[in-house]
Amino acid sequence: MKKKWLAMAVSAMLMTAALTGCSSTATKTNDIKVGVNMEITGGVANYGKQALNGIQLAIKQANAAGGVNGKQITLVLADNKSEPAEATNAITKLITQDKVVAVLGPAVSSNVLATVQVAEDNKIPVITPTGTNERITFDNGKLRNNVFRSCFIDPLQGTVMANFASKSLQAKTAVIYIDSSSDYSKGLAQSFQETFEKNGGKVIAKEAFLQKDQDFKATLTRIKSLNADVVFLPAYYEEVGKIVKQARELGITLPFLGTDGWDDPKVVEIGSASALNNTFFSNHYSSQDNDPDVVKFIDAYKKEYNQEPSALAALGYDAGLMLVDAMKRANSTEPAKIREALEQTKNLKVSTGLISVDAYHNPIKSAVVIEMKDGKQIFREKINP
Repeated sequence: MKKKWLAMAVSAMLMTAALTGCSSTATKTNDIKVGVNMEITGGVANYGKQALNGIQLAIKQANAAGGVNGKQITLVLADNKSEPAEATNAITKLITQDKVVAVLGPAVSSNVLATVQVAEDNKIPVITPTGTNERITFDNGKLRNNVFRSCFIDPLQGTVMANFASKSLQAKTAVIYIDSSSDYSKGLAQSFQETFEKNGGKVIAKEAFLQKDQDFKATLTRIKSLNADVVFLPAYYEEVGKIVKQARELGITLPFLGTDGWDDPKVVEIGSASALNNTFFSNHYSSQDNDPDVVKFIDAYKKEYNQEPSALAALGYDAGLMLVDAMKRANSTEPAKIREALEQTKNLKVSTGLISVDAYHNPIKSAVVIEMKDGKQIFREKINP
């Protein structure tokens, strides 16, 4: 009798274990795996971390509201170390090993460009929150079917800042100073020059540096001798801070103009608050905007992270919302159906306003011009599409 009871107990335990295993598998199957290919370490880690914060907040809110069609979203993070080759490795792993249904990121254009072919080959939708280079979604007359973004593109930023230089600052001459190792910087320079010269202005010189350069004074001395009205500096915060600081030390007082790559608190730490006076840059939103959706996002972000969100955090949040919205409308986690739904995004409420996706997979949305004043960002102008 004792042996029989023991056998029954063992049998019951095995059955319980089997059921537990099934339950665990079912739970795992019920999750939606979404990859995040982001710059967590390396030269532009600040961008990646801010964008990741926004993504995580959007997904946390979606899961708290019931997830997508009853399923919870699980983020699978891969650090691309701020390097294009690592970004390629990261997306390959996320797709082939982790079996994600979509990928959010990377943050910077050069890293996004390194991943787009992998996305196309595997037919997995990718949304970059902050990759602004035009070629990310459309290149050589061909649309990249699976690639989208939640930010506006470089030509718009270059156009916005060229118009600001011509109309608001009344500039007639400009020097362009670019990071020649960055696709982002080169694309912005081209669109700025085209619009500035179309407005009747003249680009009197183009200078270049490389990412991680430290001493810019020889080039800045040449720029000073040209007596231009403005300098257009489409680059990332680390070099921007150093360049503007060294320019002011050389007695260059003219306005420096930039783009969303300036948007990081470290630009003030590196460059100093006083040096950054009389500088302006384009951005995706302003925390001083009283739009209800902007206010709602800022409040939620502050509650989650105890800090003010940057534009990169807002765009990460928007990318997360775009993906959640597409999966809900598709009523599916099949990558092909998610892609189709992303193409049909229209008037979606996000942290930066309303987003509709155009035929080139770019969002139709507003841009703002920010002025740096005593180390703080001051809203200057808003440009609607």
